This record gives sequence, structure tokens and C-alpha cells, in this order.
Amino acid sequence: MAARLGRMRLGTVSVDGIDVPATVDDQTIHVPLGGVLPDGGTAAVRLVYSATLRSGVTGSDWMFTRANGIADLYRWIPWISRRRTFDRPNHGDPFVTPVASRVTLRIVTDRRLRIAVNGRRTAVSADGLRQTFVAENVRDLPVTAAPDYRITTGTVDGVTVKVYARPGAPASTMLSWARRALHRMAALVGPYPYATLVVAQSAGGYGMEGPGVIWLPAGLAASRVPYLASHEIAHQWFYGLVGNDQATQPFADEAAADFLARYTLGARRASRCATGRLDLWIYRYSRACYYEVVYVQGGNLLDDQRRRMGDARFW
Repeated sequence: MAARLGRMRLGTVSVDGIDVPATVDDQTIHVPLGGVLPDGGTAAVRLVYSATLRSGVTGSDWMFTRANGIADLYRWIPWISRRRTFDRPNHGDPFVTPVASRVTLRIVTDRRLRIAVNGRRTAVSADGLRQTFVAENVRDLPVTAAPDYRITTGTVDGVTVKVYARPGAPASTMLSWARRALHRMAALVGPYPYATLVVAQSAGGYGMEGPGVIWLPAGLAASRVPYLASHEIAHQWFYGLVGNDQATQPFADEAAADFLARYTLGARRASRCATGRLDLWIYRYSRACYYEVVYVQGGNLLDDQRRRMGDARFW
């Protein structure tokens, strides 16, 4: 996000202590390692950049912005990836990242902020300006932060659910539906893989997911919480556990997540667009019908298969 939305200024980049000529291309930072790493090989990469958060939530700005009293930082930590084009005609996710076994995140702020992140806080300075978080087995570390987040906590099946929301948000509704979705989905597709689920009110835009965290946008009506929370929580399995290239295989995560959400809600509906192909890259779908084809038609295809197979065999 920093490269495309934050006017990234790339500083010194080094590999094993030696400066290298890294370049920024679209949303990707190319770092030459000096050769191809062998299996099991390692390289220590140090990368410095500066960027500026946007100030609105239109288009894709909501992914890297400071608006409505909340800072959003999505895909802001450089991560091993494939090159994917950021521009697309819809709201598809132009990303693919592998799982990192362990990530340590140290954040320094110039004022006290409550930070919603899918990692456990392991240290905080006396003045509250330096915080350290650790996460295991994640594909990203999405962060939202606000000075006046209120934290509402509940549990379900041994999992702690934490809702970070500003005053006036429907925090209790967010918590209730998150707990319901987590319980019903885990019973169908396997245990939720983390000790905590973070539900964060974001600055705006769309709902979004990360491993161990979901974003529900500011201004979201309480009536929209059940579906959006369920869809984003379904992503904990489909792309979180069952990984895929979200840009080139949107059916594998969006259709599966939407099917699981609508099945647990009893909210199946017909598509509002003509029948389309489900195996295209996100760049080939129109803005008007991307959701209706990939999410709704894709989810209905899976639900039709469930009906043919029978619940016991399908699940």
C-alpha cells in the first residue's frame, strides 16, 4: 500500500549488510539478492522507506489512510510476494503472500494509541509510545489504530474475541456476530487457528480480512454487521489457512468465504448478473459484476455441490 498510496520514498536497502540497488515498480519492491537462494538458504534484508497516509476513504485509499479518527495500514510491511498489478477494475485483492512463522512488530508513535493488530502485545514503554507485538503463522500484519478505541472482549470455544471500536460504534453487535460466526464455522471447517480474533472498526471503505483480524468500516449500519462479519471471518480459513493467489484465483477465497458466510446465516440469494466464468483473474471482471459473479455465483456453485453430495459427505 505504501508504494501505491503513500508516495513511498525508498531509502537504503541492504542484503547481508551490503547495499543493493532496490527499485519500486507498481506496488512491488524489487530487492536483488545477488543470486538464487538455495533450498534452506537465508538472506538478511534491511529495507527503509517513508510514506504518507492518505486522508480519505474513496477508491482504494481506505487501505492506507487516516480518516474518521482511525489510522488504517494494510499490506504496509514489506513481505515476500509475487509481482501483481495493483490497478484493477473492481475491489478485488491484488495480493499474494506466504505464511511467515514469526513476526515481531515494534511501533513507535508520537501520541498514545490503541493498536488493533493480529499479534499479542509483549512490551509497552512507560509513556505508552513504544509497543511491541509478536504474531505467528500469518500472511500479513494489518494495523488499525485510534486514541479512543474502546475494547470489548468475549470468548467462544476457548478463543478470545476483542472488538476495537470508537464510541458510538455497535461494538456489542460486532462482538455477538463475530462469536456466532466463529463458533458455527469452526464446527464445519475445522478449528480457528489462533488464540485471539481481533475485530477492528476501520476508517471506512470495505470490510477486510487478515489472519487473526477483520476490519469493519466506520459508519457501518448495525444491520450490515451479520453478513460482513461472517464473510470476513470466513476468510480466516479461505485465504488464511487455505492459501491462494488472491489476484489470479479469486474463486478460491472469495467464493468459498461467501458460501460459508451465507450458509451459516441462511442467506443464499440469486446473482444479479448474467452467469459468468469463475476462473478468471480479478483484472478480467467488471466493477458491476465482480461481486455477483465470483462471490454470489461462486458461492452458489459450492452450495449446489453440497446439496448434491449431502451435508455429511460435503463437510
